[in-house]
Amino acid sequence: MSTTASNDGALETHGESHGLETRGLDPVPHSERTARTRELLPTWVAANISVLLLSMGAGLAVSYGLNFWQALVVGVAAPVVSYGLVGLMGIAGKRGGAPGMALSRAVFGQRGNLLPGALIWIARWGWETINAVTGAYALLTVLNILFGIRSNTFLIIVTLLLFVVTTFVISGLGINAVRRCNRWASYLFAGFSVLVLGHLVVDTDWGKVFGQAAGPTPLMITGVGVIAAGGISWAPSSPDFTRYLPRTASSVAIVRNTVGGAGVVVLPMVLMGAVMAVSTPDLASAADPVSFLGEILPLWIAVPYLLIALVGMLLINAMSMYSAGFTAQTLGFRVPRHWAVSVNAVISLVFGGVLMLVATSFMGSFIAFLSLLAVAFSAWVGVFGADMLRRREYDAGALLDTTRTSAYWYRGGFSPAAVAAWAVGLGTGLLFTTSDWFTGPLASGNPVGEYGLGWVATVVVSFLLYVALPKPALPRTPAPATEEPAPLAV
Repeated sequence: MSTTASNDGALETHGESHGLETRGLDPVPHSERTARTRELLPTWVAANISVLLLSMGAGLAVSYGLNFWQALVVGVAAPVVSYGLVGLMGIAGKRGGAPGMALSRAVFGQRGNLLPGALIWIARWGWETINAVTGAYALLTVLNILFGIRSNTFLIIVTLLLFVVTTFVISGLGINAVRRCNRWASYLFAGFSVLVLGHLVVDTDWGKVFGQAAGPTPLMITGVGVIAAGGISWAPSSPDFTRYLPRTASSVAIVRNTVGGAGVVVLPMVLMGAVMAVSTPDLASAADPVSFLGEILPLWIAVPYLLIALVGMLLINAMSMYSAGFTAQTLGFRVPRHWAVSVNAVISLVFGGVLMLVATSFMGSFIAFLSLLAVAFSAWVGVFGADMLRRREYDAGALLDTTRTSAYWYRGGFSPAAVAAWAVGLGTGLLFTTSDWFTGPLASGNPVGEYGLGWVATVVVSFLLYVALPKPALPRTPAPATEEPAPLAV
């Protein structure tokens, strides 16, 4: 194994040692790009094993008044829309062989990339905090059910610490550990789904379920927007999980496996939540949805459910922290990736403790956070996605060169078109966004704001503006040492 230092000072180590992925921002050489597109399926299955989807599905029935068939439409449309974008962003990973926020330097410039990078990194703090809290709730509920141990401040801190440390270990080890865990989590989720399905088939009043009147169509659109908002947050991370694919990998397969992996989880979880809400409407507004479900389910299914919840949250957080390590490196943290991960681990531990000990409405905080999170990520998606239409290759040396000699320095380290499109798109999205925490001045009285589609406005505005603005000429990209066929088009 060899070690080098990039121009920005971040250590980049090559190769693997005892299963530890030591590669950082540097693009993966063609000789190591041996992954298969089918490996993306369990990756995106694991990224969605969140019991919060059950509560969100319940919210469709209780808060929005949607019936079973409308919930079905929402459960199909949300992952197709959001993970379709995630899959498209993943194509850049096989083109450049580098993490998403490293490739982003080619779009925004070496200094310009610090703006969306910092916002995305901060937004991940909240995402990882929500996941840590959910996982800790699951562990606390299992301890209560099996051993009668009641939650208290000390136990909350201990369970959060155990969760965050385990997450740090998995994400710190790198892509191979994440893949192995994701594969087994997919099997566990399949078994859990069978258990819950059997329980629902026997105990549900299906006449009441199918007898529900249809809710307003605008609220169905809102449901799609809210659930899709969670998926869009994975878009900047998508290249992180495709950079080990060869350049000859099928772009269509990347998108198909990304959408398919997410869909096989989102759809059944949303539907199960909607069905369960018919008899237990409090599921939609429970302050602690994890322990609430542990109480209403029979013991033989509650314990497996809670363990799956714990595993799912661990892996979602591990994937998020894995990507956050790369983002931290692009911001100038001059440490190896697995140590950069520790910064987010500490932050999620602190914020998680505050949320569990102080917050009174977990689901309300979660939905409000999703609305703002989606806008933060969507501004980047619009600009980066538009740039992908004209860029097929990335200069590996220029990505790591953060000095004025970099081909991606542009004007003073900024790409004016990309930064302007990002800023205007972000501002526009916030104008049309409504949540418990923040309501934009244009959020009321129009379909975009009323339907919770502020993040869609962000993508559209940033995309179109970047396409229209004059952009720096694409630098001449050196030919790779081993020439390979051009990538397949979507």
